Amino acid sequence: MNIHEYQGKEILRKYGVTVPNGKVAFNVDEAVEAAKELGSAVCVVKAQIHAGGRGKAGGVKVAKGLDEVRTYANEILGKTLITHQTGPEGKEVKRLLIEEGCDIKKEYYVGIVVDRATDRVVMMASEEGGTEIEEVAANSPEKIFYETIDPVVGLTGFQARRLAFHINIPKELIGKAAKFMIGLYNAFVDNDCSIAEINPLVVTGDGNVMALDAKLNFDDNALFKHKDILEYRDLDEEDPKEIEASKYDLSYVALDGNIGCMVNGAGLAMSTMDIIKHYGGDPANFLDVGGGATAEKVTEAFKIILSDEHVKGIFVNIFGGIMKCDVIATGVVQAAKEVGLKVPLVVRLEGTNVELGKKILNESGIEIVAADSMADGAQKIVELVR
Repeated sequence: MNIHEYQGKEILRKYGVTVPNGKVAFNVDEAVEAAKELGSAVCVVKAQIHAGGRGKAGGVKVAKGLDEVRTYANEILGKTLITHQTGPEGKEVKRLLIEEGCDIKKEYYVGIVVDRATDRVVMMASEEGGTEIEEVAANSPEKIFYETIDPVVGLTGFQARRLAFHINIPKELIGKAAKFMIGLYNAFVDNDCSIAEINPLVVTGDGNVMALDAKLNFDDNALFKHKDILEYRDLDEEDPKEIEASKYDLSYVALDGNIGCMVNGAGLAMSTMDIIKHYGGDPANFLDVGGGATAEKVTEAFKIILSDEHVKGIFVNIFGGIMKCDVIATGVVQAAKEVGLKVPLVVRLEGTNVELGKKILNESGIEIVAADSMADGAQKIVELVR
């Protein structure tokens, strides 16, 4: 789950991480009022969307006075920002962060991720702040430094100071930078984050070490422990189909293709998308109905696929272990009858109760193309969609 920059900064404040003073605004008048309350000679008007690259897309403006705050707020609110992370469709700006300006002397990068190779949390840092870390990794990998963190002891003061030293934080601010990093690490662990990224971390003219931006993502599987984090969820930033899928505990991710996929098991779902691409098709979604899905869940999954107007065909690929093929078949038939199936449907069933599942499909009265294998099914749906 993603949250907005201003929400991430609210969390970081609780852990002693220094951030600029700021206020969220949902309209132009609120933006001007927020700037008045901050009382700063210079304010920054920042678009709040779940994507990076806002500055390059015109979503971050420096305002010198209330008139400029009003002008920029008018300009940005309601605008569709297109960045390298939004895709060509972009995202509409519905809220702003009005933040006090600060005297930036130098920008740095600090981020925390889970390294699956070591099964440890890793903190990364670079003196190339304000630049996409992927660009730094590609062009100047020697400028990124890493600390692998022991989960028993956490990020130590020694590790934090070493990182600060490596990225050339001024010597008199090494202690502040270390405190900043330890606070960021504690926020990451306590809230079950999957990513915590500060880009840029800045050193200011008055000797502060501050998070000028903040990106926090959270592990969906741990959200049941964090009701306060769930309250930050902004449904306007999410795909309506993905929101609907979450109500039924379905793992669904919308994609740009035109072949809907319904599969049980994440690995099989990934393989199904790969084989559709192999035969020249484009998957419209990732959808794992899980091992314990009911006919109702399958029905809802089918409806969600069909709610995508780009879907021109559906491939159901089920290997029944825990999941029973007759349950899938019942759900598919039920959904197809409810919504009125108007696109080609290819079904491949194998495993538990497969014969019963095929019988249900054959006797449904619905036009269904049977597939003998995953490859056969992928080829057939690609040809039918063409």
